[in-house]
Amino acid sequence: MTAVEDLWKLSQGYRVTQTIYVAAVLGISDHLADGPRDVGWIAEQCDCDPASLYRLLRALATVGVYEELPGRQFGLTPLGEALRHGIPGSVAPWVEHMASGSHRAAWGGLLGSIRTGENAFKAIHGESAWDYRAARPEANAVFDAAMTSISQIVSAGVLDAYDFGGLATIIDIGGGRGALLGAILARYPEARGVLGDQPHVIAGAPDVLDALGVRDRCEVVSVDFFEAVPEGGDAYVLKSIIHDWEDPEAVAILRSVRRAMAPGSVVLLVERLIGEPNGDPGGVAMLAAFSDLNMLVGPGGRERTEAEYDAIFAAAGLRRSRTVRTATGFAVIEAVADSEAGPPTP
Repeated sequence: MTAVEDLWKLSQGYRVTQTIYVAAVLGISDHLADGPRDVGWIAEQCDCDPASLYRLLRALATVGVYEELPGRQFGLTPLGEALRHGIPGSVAPWVEHMASGSHRAAWGGLLGSIRTGENAFKAIHGESAWDYRAARPEANAVFDAAMTSISQIVSAGVLDAYDFGGLATIIDIGGGRGALLGAILARYPEARGVLGDQPHVIAGAPDVLDALGVRDRCEVVSVDFFEAVPEGGDAYVLKSIIHDWEDPEAVAILRSVRRAMAPGSVVLLVERLIGEPNGDPGGVAMLAAFSDLNMLVGPGGRERTEAEYDAIFAAAGLRRSRTVRTATGFAVIEAVADSEAGPPTP
């Protein structure tokens, strides 16, 4: 392909996203779990117009989500398999969040954000993403399911890369429904956990923890991480929390954690890292850079470099001790109390 053709193809991205979103909402991959089916049968299951559904499936087959077979039949590919609901590693909840009406509309405000530096979601909807979802249970359920889905995918990489052995009490701050903490506790049966998040979020945690068989070893508490977090942790885990916020709020959260830490405690941020310019085109670097734009558009935060994390750690009375990369493109950024800085002020 020429450069013009490549760019023309990239510009179709939102169309591909929308077709995958429709397939996820209709549950097409779920209906194909037992093998290929003809479009008429699929249309009956999805309550769709057969001719229009065929056009959707044909388009999705051209990008590898499904395979078109003779007789207008369609079967799953590995990409289509990942769009099934309720399976380990399912991407369906993430797709349903990313292409939902409120989030998609916020991305429509990207130009304004680039011109002004302001958060697109708030500019479009008149309130922050957090307030919007808190007032709309259906939107919040879609978001929570997406975060649980991503946590399940990221958990394996974190557990393979970082040794939680010897950490008796692990406190997950902003841990959602507990997918990551539950996976850690399942791998380390001698450990106990505390899951902290907002009340409307942790309401869904018991089912997740029960499914992982760790409910009896995990306390679930309501937390406002700007004010205070539970004390007594050997490790404080914050996955995809700090990137939701600009530096002043990020420092405030980390100061809350620093005040709760005991001697020897560690802070473990699970985040994407912005790397060197022009590194890994199309791979981990691309995911981090576009996640950074997603933070600008959605919650109003940012992805950071290691040096930028060092700066907010220092402002919170912490010091980065090491960075452990995982196979999923996330890193475990470990920090300890900086004894020279002294305890942070509220």
